Amino acid sequence: MLHSRRNVLGYGAAVLGSVIFEPRFAAAQGLRTLKFGVGLKALGPAVINAVIGEALGYNKEEGFTLKPQALGTNANVQVAIDKGDVDIGIGVPSFGLPLLAKGEWQGALNFYEYTYPYKWDIAVKPDSKVKSYTDLKGMKIGVSDFGGTEYPVTRNVLKTLGIDPDADVKWIAVGNGVQAGVALQRDVIDALAYYDTGFGQIEAGNIPLRFVPRPEKLPMVGGQFLTARKPFIEKDRALAVGLGRSVAKASIFLQTNPEAGADVFLSMYPETAPRGSSKEQAVKAIVQSIGRRIKLYTPPYSGAKIGSINADEFRTEAEMNGLKIGDLKNFYTNELIDDINKFDVAKIVTSAREHKG
Repeated sequence: MLHSRRNVLGYGAAVLGSVIFEPRFAAAQGLRTLKFGVGLKALGPAVINAVIGEALGYNKEEGFTLKPQALGTNANVQVAIDKGDVDIGIGVPSFGLPLLAKGEWQGALNFYEYTYPYKWDIAVKPDSKVKSYTDLKGMKIGVSDFGGTEYPVTRNVLKTLGIDPDADVKWIAVGNGVQAGVALQRDVIDALAYYDTGFGQIEAGNIPLRFVPRPEKLPMVGGQFLTARKPFIEKDRALAVGLGRSVAKASIFLQTNPEAGADVFLSMYPETAPRGSSKEQAVKAIVQSIGRRIKLYTPPYSGAKIGSINADEFRTEAEMNGLKIGDLKNFYTNELIDDINKFDVAKIVTSAREHKG
C-alpha cells in the first residue's frame, strides 16, 4: 500500500474537518485558484511568508489567488498532494523520506525550500534542573502532537547524544501554542520540544521559558518545502514558479519590515489575533512569534539562491534514521529556482520600508 489505511482514514477525516481560509482581501475574479495544503490544525504565523503575498499583490501578479487549507498533519498534506486534492502543499522530509526508502513515494517534487534548518529547540521552566540535552534522560518531553515536525527531529537529535528516544524519555502530546506552554508551566511535562514560531506564541502569552543550550553541530535537517505532483509542475509550471516567487518576495518583505508583514497578516486573518488584544498588541505578538523564523527564510549556504534546495539535508536525515534512499531525482528539483528569483529585490525592500498599515 502506498499509504497506510490509518493515514488514508485520517486524511479523509481531516478533509471533512479541514479549514479553508478565505482571507479578508479577496483577489480579483478571473484568477486561477491555487489550493494550498498546510499541515496545521489552524492557520498561524508559521506560514506567514506563504500567505501574505495575497494581500501584497504578489499572487495577482502571477495570475492566481491562494486558498490555504489546514489539513491537521504533514501526513495529511502529502496524501492530499498525491491525490490531487491540493495543487501545492508544504512537504516535510520526516514524512517523505521513509516513503522514498520503501519505494512508496508517488513522485511529488519538493521544488522550493521556504524554511531552512534549524528551527527547533527544547525549553524548560526557568528554575528547571535541566541544563543540557543530556539532562533530559528520564524526563517527560512534550510535543504539540506526534504528527508535528518537532517529534521526529528531536528524536534524531537525542539519538546523536546517546539517548534512546523510546526507552530513555517519555513523550507527551500537549497541544499547540499557549496550551503547550501551560502544560510546561503546570509540570505536566518536564521539557517542551517545539519549533520557533510556536515558542514565540508561548512567549507572547507571557509564559516564562528558558531554552536549553543547543548541542554543538546540530544536523542541518528539517527544512520545509513547497511540494507538488510532477504532472502539475510540468503542466502548470508558471503557477509553481509564481507561488515560489510570491513566497520569496514575502520572505524578503518580512525580513525588511516584520511589523508591516504582521500587520498585513492580521488584516487578512483577524481571527488569529490574541483574544482581547488591541491591533498594536496583536502585531507585536505576531512579530514575537516569527522573530526566530524570519532568519530561516533565506539559505544558510554561501551563494545559494533563495528557495534553493541542498540535497545534503535529505541525505543527512536519511542516514540519521537508517534509511537507504539512493537517487533523489524523483524527490526534489532546483529547476524552478532561477525563474523564481527573477524579480527586483530592491523594489520589495523599498515597498516594505514604505508600507503603511
